[in-house]
Amino acid sequence: MNIAILIITLTFLLAFYLGVRARKGQKMEMEQWAVANRNFGSIIMFVLMAGEIFTTYVFLGGTGGAYRMGGPIIYIFNALCFIIPYWILPPIWRYAKKHKLITQSDFFAKKYDSKALGLLVALVGVVSMIPYIVLQLKGLKIIVSETSYGMISPNLAVWIGMIAVTIFVSVSGIHGSAWTAILKDILLLGVILFLGIYLPYHYFGGIKPMFETLDATKPGFLLIPESGYSMSWYISTCLIFGLGQYMWPQVFGASLSSRTESALRKNAAILPIYQIVLVFILFIGFTALLQIPNLQGTDTDLALFKIVKATFEPWFVGVIGAAGLLTALVPCSMLLLTASTLLANNIYKVVKPNITETQLSRLTRIFVPIVALVALYFTFYGGNTIIALLIMAYSFVLQLFPAVFFSLWKKNPVTKSGAFAGIIIGVITVAYVTITDATMGTLFPQFPQFIKDLDIGIVAITVNTLVTLLVSAITGTAKAKTDNTENTVFEEHVVKQVSSK
Repeated sequence: MNIAILIITLTFLLAFYLGVRARKGQKMEMEQWAVANRNFGSIIMFVLMAGEIFTTYVFLGGTGGAYRMGGPIIYIFNALCFIIPYWILPPIWRYAKKHKLITQSDFFAKKYDSKALGLLVALVGVVSMIPYIVLQLKGLKIIVSETSYGMISPNLAVWIGMIAVTIFVSVSGIHGSAWTAILKDILLLGVILFLGIYLPYHYFGGIKPMFETLDATKPGFLLIPESGYSMSWYISTCLIFGLGQYMWPQVFGASLSSRTESALRKNAAILPIYQIVLVFILFIGFTALLQIPNLQGTDTDLALFKIVKATFEPWFVGVIGAAGLLTALVPCSMLLLTASTLLANNIYKVVKPNITETQLSRLTRIFVPIVALVALYFTFYGGNTIIALLIMAYSFVLQLFPAVFFSLWKKNPVTKSGAFAGIIIGVITVAYVTITDATMGTLFPQFPQFIKDLDIGIVAITVNTLVTLLVSAITGTAKAKTDNTENTVFEEHVVKQVSSK
């Protein structure tokens, strides 16, 4: 066993220990297991939310995106991802606490007084999370394979990682995710900051010379092009990410574990500071492009490890691999927890409403390994890059935003029928464009270039919103007429009773 394998193994064992030990002193009833009895303060919320946002996508997809895309990769600096939760999470948290809700599906079912809508949201949530879990596991395969210099089978590493996460999620719930997230953040920040500064100075003598070399070698690479990854693509992608970020069921659910609504606002205000690390991610990707050119397709996700292995001794490769390992395991834990909770609490319970709380709690833990096995199956198939997988998953979960947004209005213009219809049509649209590999350009070839460059997710969310409002207007009018008719009949009955007396 080389030193890199030893370091990553020890880190893995430490994370597993922390995840299991996190339940100490806690009675793991359903609310404690899923949302920690809404008792997490600002610091834990910061760590937990960062754990869900800064995943293998940042660690590998960010460097791979910088290597492959150049200037357009700046879409990852997206202020909407923090402005929107600042305003929407506190009222969601207040409502959830008042009604003792523990999942996103609970919120929809209660807000719209519709178990059917809650069931639909749970199904969409689970389907949306599977690609996100696969995203983490694909990253884990890369990390372990590269860190071990090919000595550990990537598939074996994925199996071991998922078994460990399944165990500590089943035992400790959200507490296990929070404890391991602390370890992840410490390692991730240290590694990325060091690499982002050291690599440009090591190869070019500084950050400015690195950019000068990049501009001379690949003129225009740092600019947003007129077509393809153009400004319209950039704006539409930022919009999709900003609206969809906190519609992820695991992020939505994690926000419900906060002790106060002010902790959520503080978190939204502070998290952008964490984005400073993304600057150094780009520096790593640009350095890799200049030193190790010609990576193509999914190999661009190897950019970070290619440059690291060409620069450092194996022991330091192990440290970097350890940080990368945690960027996969921590998000996976929350994803498994949330998916299993939705399956038990919001799908099975709807079918079998007489289930007891003890049975429900036990069933939730049974679903954890089931979800893990489904994710493992899809992990071993398909060749999409990490960023492509993430954008596709965002398009799915984004379809929940219109109904959430309108539900927070003082007078909600959306009916449960409208919300249901909008989500259905949005998901069908996403499924169609995903299966057919459609783009705005293929759907509307005669349109101007700036429209053809829009992210295809814009089509789904636009259709969703229009259908939501149209169906709501129709069903709202019909309900109003029905109510008026019932009131008239009642009034006539009262008048007759009075007259007869």
